Amino acid sequence: MANEAVQVLPPQALPAVAPPTFFTRHKREIGALLGIAVCLFVWFVLPAQAGLSPQGRHCLALSLLAVVWWAMGVVHPGFSALFLLLAWVLTKTAEPAVVFRLWTTPLIYIVVGGYMIATAVENSGLGKRIAYHFILRFVNSFTSIVAAGYVLGFILSIMIPHPWPRSFMIMAVMGIIIKATKLPPKYAASIGLSVFASSVPVSMILLTGDSMINTVALNFAGFEASWLKWVLYMGVPGIIASVLTFLMQITVFKAPKDFKIEKDEIREQLKSLGGFSRSEKAVMTWVGIAIVLWATDSLHHIHPGWIALGTGIMLSMPFVGDVLKAPDWGKFGLGTLFFVTAALGIGQVGAVTGMNKWLASVLLPSSVPHNIYLLALLVTVFAMAIHMCLGSALACMGIVTPTIIAFTAASGLNPLVPALMVYTAVAMHFVLPFHHMNVLVGAGDSGGRYTDTDVMKFGIPLTLIVLFVTVFVEITWWKIIGLIH
Repeated sequence: MANEAVQVLPPQALPAVAPPTFFTRHKREIGALLGIAVCLFVWFVLPAQAGLSPQGRHCLALSLLAVVWWAMGVVHPGFSALFLLLAWVLTKTAEPAVVFRLWTTPLIYIVVGGYMIATAVENSGLGKRIAYHFILRFVNSFTSIVAAGYVLGFILSIMIPHPWPRSFMIMAVMGIIIKATKLPPKYAASIGLSVFASSVPVSMILLTGDSMINTVALNFAGFEASWLKWVLYMGVPGIIASVLTFLMQITVFKAPKDFKIEKDEIREQLKSLGGFSRSEKAVMTWVGIAIVLWATDSLHHIHPGWIALGTGIMLSMPFVGDVLKAPDWGKFGLGTLFFVTAALGIGQVGAVTGMNKWLASVLLPSSVPHNIYLLALLVTVFAMAIHMCLGSALACMGIVTPTIIAFTAASGLNPLVPALMVYTAVAMHFVLPFHHMNVLVGAGDSGGRYTDTDVMKFGIPLTLIVLFVTVFVEITWWKIIGLIH
């Protein structure tokens, strides 16, 4: 509080901080030079007899430059993405219609609409109200607090098509519990990690779990986004992945002894919200309509992107919405939109220039394994290995997914199968925070700050769950529903 005394520690009581190394001080500069060096090597040194066309070589060189810059954090990913898009056009690697194709499809607008809906839910306070009611009714132990991160993430994914605002909304409520129970830092970190890390498998269950990366996965396979089809393909694997991740977390991170939760402050926070506001009612109405339309898209054939965008627009209108205001434009992630454009563009430009087929011939075996489970193991290990190096899930998918689809093309396998294999291997996988933005964005949260060590302790055994889900659960489920014949 403002009137509380602040205790200032003497210098000798402050924790020792290791001086930054040369690499940490100059990481951006090193990354910039490394990206340029890789680009120049591929552009000028890669021999013509390697079998890659000049346009394919240029596509690979520029793509690797951008990927290095993304991984090293040289500049904001949006700026690196714009550089890549501009470079493709100016070097005539591909036509602008190919480079910027995403902006002519409804895919980009489900991302825009997702940001708009998430902002409206946050502005109205509806998300917090749902979280308060859930915790008062169902949370009575430390384990149930951890479980609440998973369950609330799923409930809110129905109406908030992006994991970051969901997680921050849930963490705001968890912060009240952490403060009220005076939890030691290591247990607070476990709760914080449960909120942000749980969003990784939970986002796989519904198409609106993560409107950006989920729809991108379908786009790589050439499939239109469909809310019900996504539930059919990924609902069961996503639920199993979420349950296994939760069980692993409560095994790895033990609950404190003699834990008791006081809910008085939660009740006060809920009481302070009063009755349902006009904004909350507007959000419930329009999001409810959107959910019905998403679930019935096979009848009316309106793309989920147009539904999401229309919902966001209505939430900005007077009389019927008025929840979104002019300043909210700053929350719609323009840099993220161009990053998605570039990540998807790698696959699109790579297909036109022949880069994808060349990468498949160089990096993968000469023939596709006949055993589908062995193929799933190969794809999963390959995708996770690339992801460990690149960090960015979208950048990894941009390179790996088209390569794997090209590799399996001759086998007659539905392209949706390898696309979803890569998606699962990358979207579920992390060892350090930078491997997944869902985890990275919460690493500095003051309510339950977790460290790189906490994430590694969680992420290393999680790798086994990723392998199990991708290789066994998904393949078996897709055989049952007929996606794999």
